[in-house]
Amino acid sequence: MADTKTVASAPPPGAGAAKQAHPWLTLVAVSLGVIMVMLDGTVVGIANPAIAQDLNASLSDLQWVTSGYLLALAVFLITAGKLGDLFGHRLIFLIGVAGFALTSLAIGLSSSIGMLIGLRVLQGLFGALLQPAALALLRAAFPGERLKMAMGAWGAIIGLSSAAGPIVGGLLVEHVSWQSVFFINVPVGVVALAMGLWVLTESKARTLSKIDWLGVVLLSGVMFSLVWAIIKAPEWGWGDAKTIGFLAATVVMGAVFVWWQARASEPLLPLSLFGNASVSIGTGLMMLVAFSMFGAMFFLTFFFQGVHGLTPLESGLRMLPMSAGMIVASPLAAVLLSKFGTKFTIAGGMLVTATAMFLMSRLSLDASFVDSAIPFVLLAFGLSPVFVGATEIIVGNAPEDLSGVAGGVQQSAMQVGGALGTAILGAIVSARVADVYSGHWTEAKLPPLPPEQVAGLKEAATFGGAPTAEQMPGVPEQIVQGIANVSHLSFLDGMHLGFVVSTGVAILAAVLALFVKAGRKSEDAPIHMG
Repeated sequence: MADTKTVASAPPPGAGAAKQAHPWLTLVAVSLGVIMVMLDGTVVGIANPAIAQDLNASLSDLQWVTSGYLLALAVFLITAGKLGDLFGHRLIFLIGVAGFALTSLAIGLSSSIGMLIGLRVLQGLFGALLQPAALALLRAAFPGERLKMAMGAWGAIIGLSSAAGPIVGGLLVEHVSWQSVFFINVPVGVVALAMGLWVLTESKARTLSKIDWLGVVLLSGVMFSLVWAIIKAPEWGWGDAKTIGFLAATVVMGAVFVWWQARASEPLLPLSLFGNASVSIGTGLMMLVAFSMFGAMFFLTFFFQGVHGLTPLESGLRMLPMSAGMIVASPLAAVLLSKFGTKFTIAGGMLVTATAMFLMSRLSLDASFVDSAIPFVLLAFGLSPVFVGATEIIVGNAPEDLSGVAGGVQQSAMQVGGALGTAILGAIVSARVADVYSGHWTEAKLPPLPPEQVAGLKEAATFGGAPTAEQMPGVPEQIVQGIANVSHLSFLDGMHLGFVVSTGVAILAAVLALFVKAGRKSEDAPIHMG
């Protein structure tokens, strides 16, 4: 009997059929594109304090610089996977690379925080085109058990780019400008585009004929309503009618989305994809680990630059142990997964991650490089088995004609988790800072100030910021130093609570990993190599 999956994924005549995909060159080509995205993710965190100062951005604005980008990724990733299945993963990947580079250039030219956030959303849409196509191209180039080896190498390459991100970002912000952290994507994008045109071969699932645009609209509405409600709740109040209204809209649109997916002829997200327990659990794991990592790490830059007074470069060096650890941990994760199995390796990784998060919740005002380096290294070795294992579970167990959709699900789960983590932990940290600020003020025996001035100090404290003598003319230096200490202690209380919550989420993920079951054998899912 003919293998219909192999036939369905064959390239159309004239679309790369004359040449075979070279596996390792394909890995390099797609990695260059994703390196651009990874660099962007790490350098933006380093640039946030400078963006806040230059564009007069609030904490909510900076949350949207991150969450708007992640939300656009999350909303469009599955659709992007479908577009790759329909029109060809090579084509969609190249469009994503070109668009990401161009929007990065435009972001660097932004003149207001609103313009920057809008362009970050557009950048996220192009990043969505790029990522699932990259995973589908990898799956097509590495058949069977070789996929795990490719995922390990993929993780190491991404780890290397992540390691370079904080250093490159710190150097650029400190010695050039925050805009330059976006401009750097342009030359990387040009190289990625040139190599992609030269190396990549085309493949697509010809069984698909259309995009489920109603599904796209419904899923977009669900994601936007949920994240918007969480980010605005601290300002509106959790019991406010607007907050409740957006959360209710999330539930209603979510239910309609599931109902429609069960009835659409070619659904955006085929529910049958989650019939495999490992795919469902892998998706949940990816969301939880991203929630824990992205949400908690959002505030570390403010801790280093605001509380410790480090330069952007020094902040990047503080974060280097985690990124550098990924280079070693990612290929090691592939070995551990093969030797000890998915269940216990991922569960162990999440327990190591929980330990790292707990240690970060103990960081003090005068934390040394070693104090932060130890949990950072643990985090690298804890997260890597989860990223490699969950990715292989989701992508490796999906039907071949849904490989692009599976790549979209994997990446979407990560971005949804990251957006929710940034929003929810941001709300928790902000609320905690506001709750403890007055108590620390009283303990410091500081004189009373006008309510509007105290409100401004609390807002600055959510960034780890504190007033200087130049900002408070006429106020005795001893009082200014006391206010700075109160602000830093309040921020630290908020950050500690955020890491405690992240610790709990990581433990929950470790328990969930114990329910992973072996998926379909790789040999049962033939892969056409184009």
